[in-house]
Amino acid sequence: MIFDTHAHYDDDAFQEDREELLAGLEAAGIGTVVNIGASIASTKTSLELAERYPFIYAAAGVHPSETAELDQEKMNWLEEMCARPKTVAVGEIGLDYHWDEPEREVQKRWFREQIRLALRVKLPIVVHSRDAAKDTLDIIKEEKAAEAGGVIHCFSYGVEVAREYLDMGFYLGVGGVLTFKNAKKLKEVVAYMPADRILLETDCPYMAPTPHRGERNSSLYLPLVVKAVSEIKGIPEEEVVAVTEANARRMYRLA
Repeated sequence: MIFDTHAHYDDDAFQEDREELLAGLEAAGIGTVVNIGASIASTKTSLELAERYPFIYAAAGVHPSETAELDQEKMNWLEEMCARPKTVAVGEIGLDYHWDEPEREVQKRWFREQIRLALRVKLPIVVHSRDAAKDTLDIIKEEKAAEAGGVIHCFSYGVEVAREYLDMGFYLGVGGVLTFKNAKKLKEVVAYMPADRILLETDCPYMAPTPHRGERNSSLYLPLVVKAVSEIKGIPEEEVVAVTEANARRMYRLA
């Protein structure tokens, strides 16, 4: 079944129909979801979802745009949350220079600290990197993050950067962007990379695939991403589903 490795079902966009939507995922071929923390508050709500639904797991972490809220006390709390049985990763963590807020040094400090947390608790990392290719790669190398392993979520760089991450053993997250007409770089990366390093993700409620671009995204649209991967890789859709589910279970250590 399809494994959605990166969702935000705690988002307010799902406030009106969350239970109904989640209840229908299995019948639509979605077997497992990891709900990703992006702040202290959303880490709490991600864990609540994971504890309520057997097929949902959680990642504990603070998105780069929210790192101004972090201090040592909150880092200690995140470490406690990483010990919860259904916490499978530290994330999403990283750098976002698109908005450049908070200032880059703040983002870099807490990216490093959360990588160190992942290494301590022996969990993989879920990395957000936007308009920050060099600094993200440099910090991952300096902090020896490959020892934790993980995924570069919503991968948005070219083949050269992809090769660096793949050589370190990282997975690359692929979602609705792959179906966009202007996604030339990502299509080249998917064609280049081995199938056993692809993870399917929605980043819902964001990044809905064509023809739903601009709408609220959900795991129900992942078959469109499966189809795109199938066409690019020249392998059957059933194989895409099986391989990416195995990849996700291996990375999140759920096998």
